[in-house]
Amino acid sequence: MNNSLLKLSQRIGYQFHNQSLLEEALTHCSVGAANNERLEFLGDSIVNFLIAEYLFKQFPEASEGRLTRLRAKLVRGKTLAVLAKEFDLGSFLHMGPGELKSGGYRRESILADALEALIGAIYLDSGLDICRERVLEWYGDRLVTLNPTLDEKDAKTRLQELLQGKGLPLPQYEVVGITGQTHDQHFTVVCRLKNPVCESVGEGSSRRLAEQQAAERVLQTLMQVNA
Repeated sequence: MNNSLLKLSQRIGYQFHNQSLLEEALTHCSVGAANNERLEFLGDSIVNFLIAEYLFKQFPEASEGRLTRLRAKLVRGKTLAVLAKEFDLGSFLHMGPGELKSGGYRRESILADALEALIGAIYLDSGLDICRERVLEWYGDRLVTLNPTLDEKDAKTRLQELLQGKGLPLPQYEVVGITGQTHDQHFTVVCRLKNPVCESVGEGSSRRLAEQQAAERVLQTLMQVNA
């Protein structure tokens, strides 16, 4: 193992048996066909499972919705990118000249993807138990300080932050119906996403309440898709 990879191994607290898995996890798609996208796909599912498993065991009284919101906060791209920066993972990535020139090694989406690929690689190299140990260790105080009873941000804010963390377009809200008298109106709002394509309808006695309901339903749909 060269000095660079040895340094990364020390930082993440894991030494690979199969060095080619580590090399693959660190290779961005700008290099060519042999890259970390497949490992990223695997790692994304694994980190979602491991965090869900931890939350399920740690908070037996928490509702499904609250567990879902906690998981979303912990596995979103922004959080993964912060973890990657703590390891200075960007400095170990193999990237094409164009991506290097544009500062891709600092881009949050690339760092988050690389960390997911690293998780996938550890799973293949040593199995789920070791992978769980590493991931929970990396999250550290982020897990210890979780409090599922604290008031959560409203649905529109959570949806916006989730999409921003993944570098995706923000939702669009459209009032599609208003019924009732001026003093007693009922609003119907559609919340639409361009990527991923998704839409939900919300209703309420004000536009704000209808938008919140629509956003909450979109969040629930996204969580089911990513579960």
